[in-house]
Amino acid sequence: MFLTHQDVVALTEWRRGLHRNPEISGEEVETARTVQAFLASAGADRIVAGLGGHGIAGIFEGREPGPTVMVRAELDALPIEEISEAPHRSRVLGKAHLCGHDGHMAILAALALGLSRRRPQRGRAVLLFQPAEETGAGAAAVVADPKFREIAPDAVFALHNLPGMAFGKVALIEGPVSCASRGMRIVFTGKTAHASMPETGLSPVGAVARLMPALTALGSGGPMDESFAMVTVTHARIGEPAFGIAPAHGEVWATLRTLTDAGMDALVAEAERLAQDAARAGNLSVAVSYSDIFRHCENAPEAVAHLRRALDAEGVPHDRGDLPMRPSEDFGHLGANAPAAMFFLGSGEDHAALHNPDYDFPDDLIPIGARVFMRALRDLLG
Repeated sequence: MFLTHQDVVALTEWRRGLHRNPEISGEEVETARTVQAFLASAGADRIVAGLGGHGIAGIFEGREPGPTVMVRAELDALPIEEISEAPHRSRVLGKAHLCGHDGHMAILAALALGLSRRRPQRGRAVLLFQPAEETGAGAAAVVADPKFREIAPDAVFALHNLPGMAFGKVALIEGPVSCASRGMRIVFTGKTAHASMPETGLSPVGAVARLMPALTALGSGGPMDESFAMVTVTHARIGEPAFGIAPAHGEVWATLRTLTDAGMDALVAEAERLAQDAARAGNLSVAVSYSDIFRHCENAPEAVAHLRRALDAEGVPHDRGDLPMRPSEDFGHLGANAPAAMFFLGSGEDHAALHNPDYDFPDDLIPIGARVFMRALRDLLG
């Protein structure tokens, strides 16, 4: 183990400091400053700031030429009110680290300590703290940033803690590990009328009523194979809260989810066809827009092999767990041009679920995650 007891105590307190001061996607200014200060104090050879927004990368150079190996964590918290009596509970109303990104950052901070004390033999290790994972915008913005070319990896790794799985156990597979998803907003526009003469207007009520069950019928889940599809209606609104007006405006919001990006393309085409058909039937205009767009995450076999060797060497139990999983992760963007793999680290079978208001990252996972990543880095870089 490359961390001392004092290191673990300090990293735990550092993590809890991040937990007290959460910042949501796109707003991670102070979080990025905290990370940058830590990397500087740990002796990173170079720090790249402002990646894709507030992203930060710490670079630790090897003594000889070699590959660039990246490990990624996330900066952002969630717009959810925390329910906790812990002394380190969130101080920010309506915002909290309820997905464990504070813990993921602490794991990379641990790597920074280890790499500062013993540089890689060859190549370089890059610790990426990525913004805006929760909205699906962060990884794409980082990759699109011209500064990313300076740190483009030859291999990239990540983890996510996972409540519901035995503490310290790892789930890892090759191929798709998390779903593609996107938020679809469908807006119908007609013409208002007096409520006593609805026939003189063009109401979206019928279109919305028909569309919601038609969308959900496109996919209701099932086995996690390439045919998996799920559409969840998350919001609907018709007209204004008034009794005298037959409405002209209607909206349906839905989350589309598939195991692969190719499956998403097909599902989007079907959903848009249903929206157009509903609009035509009611003589309405329709507009479709998307947000929170996530690619599916694909674990490359060679990257998975590196992680399995590291897990075995560190004595960390692992199997396929319940992978692939329905939730989405924007890590897929980082793996588009380099072999990539993400593993899932158990937070405990009875631990509060991710995004629950009473969730908190288990601090005892910090040294476990750090050991696995450090072993993989040493295997690849010496």
